[in-house]
This record gives sequence, structure tokens and C-alpha cells, in this order.
Amino acid sequence: MKPEWSNQNPRPRKKIGIRWGIFAGFAVFTVIIIALLWIFQISLLDSFYRSIKTQEIRSTADSIISQMQEKRMTLIQMESTLTQAADDTQMSILLSDNTGQWAILQKSSPTTFLERLTWIDRAQIYMETESVGGSYLFSTNNGEGQPENMVYVVNFTEKGGEKRMLILNTGITPVDSTVETLKIQLWYLTIVMILLALVLALIIARRISAPIRQINESAKTLATGDYAIEVQDKGFREIAELGATLRYAASELSKVEQLRRDLIANVSHDLRTPLTMIAGYSEVMRDIPGENTPENVQIIIDETHRLTTLVNDMLDLSKFQSGAIPVERSVFNLTESIREIMARYDKMADFTFLFEAEEDVYVNADELKISQVVYNLVNNAVNYTGADKTIRVRQRVKSDTVRVEVIDSGEGIEPDKLRDIWERYYKIDKSHKRAQVGSGLGLSIVKSILELHGGLYGVQSEVGKGSIFWFELPRVSPPEEEK
Repeated sequence: MKPEWSNQNPRPRKKIGIRWGIFAGFAVFTVIIIALLWIFQISLLDSFYRSIKTQEIRSTADSIISQMQEKRMTLIQMESTLTQAADDTQMSILLSDNTGQWAILQKSSPTTFLERLTWIDRAQIYMETESVGGSYLFSTNNGEGQPENMVYVVNFTEKGGEKRMLILNTGITPVDSTVETLKIQLWYLTIVMILLALVLALIIARRISAPIRQINESAKTLATGDYAIEVQDKGFREIAELGATLRYAASELSKVEQLRRDLIANVSHDLRTPLTMIAGYSEVMRDIPGENTPENVQIIIDETHRLTTLVNDMLDLSKFQSGAIPVERSVFNLTESIREIMARYDKMADFTFLFEAEEDVYVNADELKISQVVYNLVNNAVNYTGADKTIRVRQRVKSDTVRVEVIDSGEGIEPDKLRDIWERYYKIDKSHKRAQVGSGLGLSIVKSILELHGGLYGVQSEVGKGSIFWFELPRVSPPEEEK
């Protein structure tokens, strides 16, 4: 099936505005933060606390065992090590042999269930620990109303070869009261965060959305063809750059629109003049006997050629800019080509054509299109040269490029208009001579051809001293047959 196109735009789905989008984003972010605070501070507080205490009791046991396995300790050294560990961690620590008959106890509190263990209890605990792999962790209560205890038992062999059992006991502080305190704080914090998030969301949303809404309204105005829009450079950098870009686009569109109108007016005038001449002389030759003279026929032929040239210029420019005309490159003698073109111009009366070239230069380009560039630049100079009616074409050779300059002695071009003369619809104001002749498309054709070749081009001009139009192409070695 062939795709179909309809000029009826589908009704766009209504979307949320940027202000409410930012507001909703802040609201969701705030809810997530508050939910995480409640989960971590209330629901997971006890789990985190027990995890930390477990890691602490295990690391303390590993530290004591590593010291006793590094060197053989005396009884005094053992007691000192256990005392230091108990003071640092606030744990009760019991060191016993595998029979339970020998033991050292260091308490961190006045009472601990470790002091109630008999040598039989200690021996039984050693055997149970061996049966489960040499270490285990459990919790116990000293009685109703007493804090919970975490007990870690690990069996090991010290450096002297004696089998030992290390029991560490630390209290588990109830977190219920802490949780209740945190709940109250979190309720206040939740209210404050919600209010603060609302205020910040409104401020930031307004700061971001206001200039975007203004840019959006300006873009809508621009779409109607009104290019006199005001776009302020407010807001963040990206938004300010967007506004500046839209303002620049409006300025360029306004300029193009004015150039389009000028082109229509100028081309209409240029088309009407030859058509009027052709129609007038044809009617004279038809209605008046004896007016069918060669002179009148020649006028009709000349005006027809003028009309054909104008139409061809417009067609050529459209083809160049659409890429419809391919570039057929070949290596040819650019100097000789220009020399032949200037020889044809020498037949024009009242004009002097000078060509300056120190050597012949070859280029790899489309010879026909480059000839068209030279013709257009020379025609441009013929139309606008000064009273001396002299046009100079100068070839300047560089290391790897050749530069061709077409020089006239006309009125020159104002500096602020140099950039625009290459535009498709450009014509200098009607008081200037350049608006009175031609279609204004010759230089646009030059620009299109040179850009297809990747060449450089430009103009140097000073008011009252004429202009120099130039282009550059890479030079190449001549073909073998030419050598």
C-alpha cells in the first residue's frame, strides 16, 4: 500500500505542562525520600542495630584469637588482653580450656550470665560448639525485664597447642523507645519536608517554565509569519540559549522574507519588461505596414534572449541547490579556459578586459560549471564597473591553490552588505545600481557551484573604490599528454 498524506493534523494528545511536570517530579521525589527515612529509621532500625552488634562481637573475637595465635602468652598477658578488649568494647569475655576447668573472666558490667557458668556448663558448651563447626552465635535473656544478651562462642587452638574456648557477651539495648522518639521526629520532619518541597517546586517550576512558556508563545507568533518577536534571555543557560537561537532564527527569517519579496518584485519587473517589449513590437509589426524590419525583429530576438537568460538562471540555481546537477570533474587548464572567455568579451565595444596570469594552472573540476562561475563574475563586473569601463581578471598562484580575482572599478559595496550579496534573494536597496540590473541570482549560482566543488569564495569591496570577487580551487598537475 502506498503511504497517504493528509493535510488534516491529528488532534494532539493533551500533555502535562512543564510547571506541573516539575511540581509532580518534586512531589514524587519528596515522597520517596520520606518513605526511605521511615523504612530505614523505623522498620529497619532494629535489624541494622543487630547487624552492627554482630559484626562488632565477631571482629572482637577475631582480634583476641589472632593475638593469642601469634605468640604464646602467659596468664598475665592473657588477662591483660581480655581486660583491654572488655574495656574497649564494653563486652564480658570468658576464656576457657576445652574441659571447662580453667577459665579467665573479664566483666564489663556488675552481673553477667557468664559468671554463672560452671566448669561442666563450659565443657558442654565447648562440645556443642565443636559439633556445629567451631563457632556459633545466639541470644539469651537474663530474666524478665532484663536486657537481651548476644553471645558468641568460638573454639580455637592457641600457639602453644592448647585448645581454648572464647565466649563474648554483649548487651542488646532495646530500641523501642528510640523508635518512638524517631517516629515523632519523622512526623515533624515529614511535614517540614512536604511544605519545603512544595515551595521549592513552585519556585523552580516557575523559574524554568516562565521563560519556556514565553519562548513557546514567541514560536507560535513566529509560525504565523510575524517575525517581530521579543524573546528575553532569562532563566538557565540552556533556556537563554534557546531564546537567543529563536531570536536569531526570527531575524534570519525576516531577512529571507524581505529578500523573497524583493526577488518577486525584481523578477516580475525583469520579466515584464522583455515581455512588454516583445508584445509591443509584435503588435507594431502586425498592425503597421512597413514595420516588419530586421531592426524590430532583432529587438524581439534580444528581449527573448534576455527573458531566456533570466529563466535559465532561476532554473539553474534551483537545480544547483537541490543537488540535481552532478559535478563532472576532469583535469583541465583553468588559465586557458579563462583566456578563451576573456577573448570572447574583447569583442564587446566600449569595455576593456584585462587578464593577468603568470603561468598556466590546471584544476580538477567541472570545466563547464567553472566557466559559468567566471562568466557570472565577469558579467557582474560589466554591469557595475565604473566610468573607465575596465574589468580586470587576475590569476594568483599559491603553493597548492589557484585564486581567480575579478576586479571592477564601480561604486563598491557597503561592509554590512558584503555577506548578504551571495544570498539567493538578495538585491541591494533600489537606490543602488545593483538593484536595477539582472535578477540577483548570478552570485547565488557562483556560490552554489563553488560549494559543490568545495572551493573558497569571497569579496573585498570599499565604497567608491570598486570590488574584487574571488574564488580559489586546489591546483593539480597537468595530464601526461599536456606535459
